[in-house]
Amino acid sequence: MKIPLKIESERLEDYLVADAVIDHDHPLIRETADGLSPTGGTEVDVIRSMFHFVRDEIAHTVDAADPRITLMASEVLSERVGLCYAKSHLLAALLRSQGIPAGFCYQRIGVLHGLNGVYLAGLGRWIRLDPRGNKNGADAHFCLDDERLAWTLDPAKGEIDFPVVYTAPSSAVVESLSSATPGPAWYEGILPHSP
Repeated sequence: MKIPLKIESERLEDYLVADAVIDHDHPLIRETADGLSPTGGTEVDVIRSMFHFVRDEIAHTVDAADPRITLMASEVLSERVGLCYAKSHLLAALLRSQGIPAGFCYQRIGVLHGLNGVYLAGLGRWIRLDPRGNKNGADAHFCLDDERLAWTLDPAKGEIDFPVVYTAPSSAVVESLSSATPGPAWYEGILPHSP
């Protein structure tokens, strides 16, 4: 079900910023983004290509039972693994490197789940995309009209959507990932519950 989105900032340039986590000025990010941008492709083609790359080519930490912790977009790309948050950091960096505004959205599904808000200039509106990866019951797709996020929320279980497109990753997410210790199931018990 599609929910009305609120944007944290009216300034689209705030959704293009490079910082320590969304390091889209990193050479590996730029090279990968340029390679993923179809020659002569439309804005939608570019977004779709980058979404599919992150969803399908970057492993989700839990699905892969991977002990590594990634946070920065360039780190996620070089290690090719990350939690939903880290994968959303990479998708935002790839898109921002091509001048496409991208932000961060969250849902609570037991713990906080991270995804992206992306601005489509050609349509003059925001959509949400969930690059988590389609394993273990997740079923996210690229859709312009009907959202197809990884999970269908169950409000009876306390699952909720946070309808804001944030300009930067949640400080709770950054803090959790920055302070974690690598190892098997390192994420258990440390993930935040709200942005």
